[in-house]
Amino acid sequence: MKKIERIAIWLCNKFTRSELETIIAYLLDVLANRNPAVKPRDDFKEKHPNYREFSIDPNPPITKLPDPPQPPKNWTTILKELSQKTGSNLKPIIHKNPNNALPKNIRCPHCNAPSEYLFYNNGKKRSQIRCKVCNNLFNVNGKKRIPKSLLFCPYCQRPLFKWKQKPSSTIYKCDNDKCPLYIENLNKLNPAEKELRKSKSSQFKLRYQYRVYSFKPQELCVSEPNRPTVDLSKIHKHPNIVGLILTFHISFANSARKTALILRKVFNIPISYQTVLNYVEAASFYCHKFNLHYKGSIDPFIAGDETYIKILGKWAFTFLFIAVKSLKIIAYHIANDRSVLPAIISIKEAIRTANPKQQITAVTDKNPSYAAAIHFVNSTKEGLPLTHRNVIGLQNLDDESETFRPYKQIVERLIRTYKFHIRPANGFASNNGAIALTSLIVTQMGNYETGKCDCAII
Repeated sequence: MKKIERIAIWLCNKFTRSELETIIAYLLDVLANRNPAVKPRDDFKEKHPNYREFSIDPNPPITKLPDPPQPPKNWTTILKELSQKTGSNLKPIIHKNPNNALPKNIRCPHCNAPSEYLFYNNGKKRSQIRCKVCNNLFNVNGKKRIPKSLLFCPYCQRPLFKWKQKPSSTIYKCDNDKCPLYIENLNKLNPAEKELRKSKSSQFKLRYQYRVYSFKPQELCVSEPNRPTVDLSKIHKHPNIVGLILTFHISFANSARKTALILRKVFNIPISYQTVLNYVEAASFYCHKFNLHYKGSIDPFIAGDETYIKILGKWAFTFLFIAVKSLKIIAYHIANDRSVLPAIISIKEAIRTANPKQQITAVTDKNPSYAAAIHFVNSTKEGLPLTHRNVIGLQNLDDESETFRPYKQIVERLIRTYKFHIRPANGFASNNGAIALTSLIVTQMGNYETGKCDCAII
């Protein structure tokens, strides 16, 4: 407590009463989780850094096991090589119990050794045979057990079993205790985590897992503005007035009330702020269709991220993807959370117009939703797979972050520009309002027909 008392005394010496009240109000917002960008220090997480959290393994599962090794040499050749190497001949098997002898017609499928060199390998079951010459195993009936799962662990090549079934996904898991990934993760646990694992073993993600998502096609559509109730071709105002409204409200980032005030005071045009909002929502419907139709080709490198917005007083998210070279905004989507589904929608829209043979690299942060989304896209997209690169934190602590951080900074700059344009709205009263304003912001920032950026804000 002495440390906290010293901090409190330091704050009282440095700040006035009104400033302290502002600091207290801000801290209360953090404690009430009203500011998702700032979190209190988690002492439990620091002591248990490997505590379970939602994460996606970067390696997809194997859908087809590699071909078995080619059959070795003939058994006579192997016997000659063993004789030259050891100086003695490999003798046939002498069975003490005549019932253990194999029928004369059975030969090893790997080296064609006769039954004199074969023996039952699993005792009284007598279903598995081992060859003394090549040391290979095979079944009596010659049939291999076909695994129920068509997915295999990329680390140990063992079949994955169905672990959990959810409405939108099925989780498969590797249960091999000798899996290299499981052994590596187990060795990473510190003493405190190993002690906690004795009572809560499920609180640490140690084994390989893979999620198969079963989203319906209608769920994978980007957010779009509602069809307008106002027909812009039948309004009583001149079309130039609509242009002025879009210029002041969208390009100059003024609120609807300030836009109506400017038109009244500067241009002597009597108009209400509600009319401004009606015209904006009507124009956004057609601009959104324009953006989707004239997006054009994309670059080999794309960058994406999400940012916070407020809709009806609750946090929502805007997903943005930009082409790194041409600086075209190639995808935007509004969602109530930043789970896997909105990430899939954004990435699918970002690569919708890509060349089928084009190899694309997506640069994002460490949000595991992007990794899961890219696994989903790669499982459905034809052609070359989509490569994923992570940029972690604010400092370059690994080679991948250092290499691809310039690409991530482009989308960060785009998000700062987007936040500048939506700040006058001070939150949205509906999802349609957020989608409409986002569509118009994207339209005025990107020239989709020529593939160039028509403003100097990026």
